[in-house]
Amino acid sequence: MTQQVWSSESYDRNARFVSELGDGVAEWLAPVAGERILDIGCGDGALTEELSKSGATLVGFEQAPDFAASARARGLTVHEGDAHKLPFSAEFDAVFSNAALHWMLDPQAVADGIAKALKPGGRFVAEFGGHGNVAAIVTAMRAVCRYRQGDEALACPWYFPSPDAYARVLERAGFAVRRITLIPRPTPLPTGMAAWLSVFRQPFFDQFGEGREDALADVLSLLEPNLKDDDGRWTADYVRLRVEAHKK
Repeated sequence: MTQQVWSSESYDRNARFVSELGDGVAEWLAPVAGERILDIGCGDGALTEELSKSGATLVGFEQAPDFAASARARGLTVHEGDAHKLPFSAEFDAVFSNAALHWMLDPQAVADGIAKALKPGGRFVAEFGGHGNVAAIVTAMRAVCRYRQGDEALACPWYFPSPDAYARVLERAGFAVRRITLIPRPTPLPTGMAAWLSVFRQPFFDQFGEGREDALADVLSLLEPNLKDDDGRWTADYVRLRVEAHKK
């Protein structure tokens, strides 16, 4: 299996910090009562639900059926589909996304769809993995992959742009970028690195079949000197890109 599969239960247990760390980008969004806002890659809807307390109407968009079902269980309206092909036209005052856009490998198609979904003058606010995100983790997986002769592409299935590169994407889509920055964010992993790898890179390890656990042990061994402290606590080397742009 080489396709990423999402489980709401596993995500809640091992990656809840992703939505909990969304306060900063939510402040950039600053939702206002009466606005209609699209949340791309809303996941299980935890952060979307919080944003809706502003009085704005939040609409989720999610590709993973298990996540979409969990978000709907919170009472949210959620559309399922591929964010490379957003079906909206001039419907929203704002488009928001947290920790999702790095999974979308044609950023121009996504940005074009976001622009189309916005009303004239509408804003786009997002945070996702930026240049240098999980660099140590990816390097360790690539090293193990070369040793075990696997598919190295499975070590990094993400889009982690620099601010300049992503600003160009948005400008081509018709946006004026108001602010964009990289934010280094070493992130403690409450359930450890093995659990993080299981949630986010299961396909990488599945390619090794019966050698899956040995490959995992090799990756952990390479990462321990830099990402595991003396008390056994793991930290992921996150770097986030945060952006606010407005449709011209």
